[in-house]
Amino acid sequence: MKRSLELAEKLIHQSYLEKEEYMELLGSYQDKETVVCLGQEAARLREKYYGNKVYMRGLIEFTNFCKNNCYYCGIRHGNRNLTRYRLSGKEILACCEEGYRLGFRTFVLQGGEDPYYTDGMICEIVSAIRRQFPACAITLSIGEKSKESYRAYFEAGANRYLLRHETANAAHYRRLHPAQMSLQRRKQCLFDLKEIGYQVGSGFMVGSPGQTTDHLIEDLRFLQQLQPDMIGIGPYLTHADTPFSAYPDGSLALTLRLIAVLRLMFPGALIPATTALGTAHPNGREMGLRAGANVVMPNLSPVAVRKQYALYDHKICTGEEAAQCRGCLERRVQSAGYRIVTDVGDAKRVQDAARRDGSHRAEKVDAGENNQAGKAECE
Repeated sequence: MKRSLELAEKLIHQSYLEKEEYMELLGSYQDKETVVCLGQEAARLREKYYGNKVYMRGLIEFTNFCKNNCYYCGIRHGNRNLTRYRLSGKEILACCEEGYRLGFRTFVLQGGEDPYYTDGMICEIVSAIRRQFPACAITLSIGEKSKESYRAYFEAGANRYLLRHETANAAHYRRLHPAQMSLQRRKQCLFDLKEIGYQVGSGFMVGSPGQTTDHLIEDLRFLQQLQPDMIGIGPYLTHADTPFSAYPDGSLALTLRLIAVLRLMFPGALIPATTALGTAHPNGREMGLRAGANVVMPNLSPVAVRKQYALYDHKICTGEEAAQCRGCLERRVQSAGYRIVTDVGDAKRVQDAARRDGSHRAEKVDAGENNQAGKAECE
């Protein structure tokens, strides 16, 4: 316990460990004392930065077409057993309308890399959402695009972008993806998004085929370099219609350990308790919240298409209406000792910047009023 606390304190204060220390921390993920220690420290930091708030994002999975053939993914281009679908702009907007009625103030548009949706179409959809819901956050998760495309979406009204790097090790990336896909390209996209001004999210799978502890340490160090606002991780879960169908699922225990480690490294980050956690264990999302997560993402997609957005087998919450899904998650969050909030839920960095800007504006207003008062007295 003492050694675990020492490493946790070092992470909190330095956001960095030596490789051997990371190995020690990650290698003992089934040790109960270490689990308790890390969980307590992560919960303490989470409380310090966000209180007991859990932010709710409305997920809209609008297409399961994808041009890529990632070896782990159920909606890969090569899966001939999948019924494909696309939502129209009108259908996407209807999902947002239902979500807004239910209290959602962030909409996440997620899909495969589908060439059908041109930049113009994406911009039109984003602009329509922005016009109708000007105070809401719009998050995109639609894969690798050119910097010009990312800029166009941003100017249309999108303000967040999720793009998992999946693994920061080049050889491991090649093991998981076909030759035409590049880790260098994926990383460049993430830095392009940051430069444009998005709140950026990245992350990785835990326990994917061929992954080692060394790879996980590379993931952590890449995230230190990127400094994302959002970090999404989940256990690798198999899909029957992929080349990796015979591989075992990733470890839930190690995923929870890494959520705690990420909270210590990035105390102001938004970290979701993912659907994959809930698929891996009936109480997986609650366990994720207790480990340091502070975001949940109920599904707003039409029930008729949810089962077709199957990145992995046995995905939960595919048959519930949006209101049922929201109500279920709210009860689960409360049972874990937290509360759902309905604001846009910006990352701490963005919240702090907004407060500073507000203070500067207030100071300018006060100064202007004082100057006017001084002029009046002189006159």
